Amino acid sequence: MLRFILLVSCLSIYHTIAFKPSRSLSRAKRSVSNIMALPELCVFDLDACFWDQEMFEMSRVPEKSDVVRSDLNGRGEGVVGVMSGRNKIALHKGSMLALQNHYDGKFQGMRVAFASSADTPFAEKVGRASLKLLEVVPGVTVWDLVVGRDWEGVDVNQIGRQPPLSSNKAKSHFPRLKEATGIRYDRMLFFDDCNWGDHCTMVATGCRESDTGVGPVTVRTPRGLGETEWQIGLEKYEEQTKKLSLA
Repeated sequence: MLRFILLVSCLSIYHTIAFKPSRSLSRAKRSVSNIMALPELCVFDLDACFWDQEMFEMSRVPEKSDVVRSDLNGRGEGVVGVMSGRNKIALHKGSMLALQNHYDGKFQGMRVAFASSADTPFAEKVGRASLKLLEVVPGVTVWDLVVGRDWEGVDVNQIGRQPPLSSNKAKSHFPRLKEATGIRYDRMLFFDDCNWGDHCTMVATGCRESDTGVGPVTVRTPRGLGETEWQIGLEKYEEQTKKLSLA
């Protein structure tokens, strides 16, 4: 009898430890409906953040014949990747989740844009071609959703570093985004891998509104935009909005 009681106790302890969800997993699965305040503009860096490749390392501009088709995160078969030579360009999981939820209308009032300091004109061409081929849901490309639906065909994206852009997103990309969209800095959420420079700090400190002294909420994604990083960004923006409302 004593052995049986000890066995049951051990199994109970094991179950508690082994099956307790991690904090990061719980955060990633938090319902979007629980987020009260949403950014008016969500800005993604491209290389090593929104997708998994660096455009300056690619060998050719992708074409329709270069698409890779498979399951789009349970939404049916579509374009999950594009080939540039031997390299496949694909969205990170958090990027796919964010855009699919955006396509479904779960982020009312939010629009999307890209801010990428692609090194060369060739890298910019690779990036733009990839955006026009990769799909969010079957038949709807990233470009269709962001440029076509969000901005009614107007390309507000800031991609590259050729003049008037530069390698400093705080001095060129974000001021131009604000001018093109009419959206305040403190109503923006920005994701960047920051592997080649701390763009998050530069943008957060260099692009502040004069009345609030606050800039975009920023999130670093050194390993690419995962589902957890996406959720963290939404939560950080909500926290900032609450602080501004109490100020």
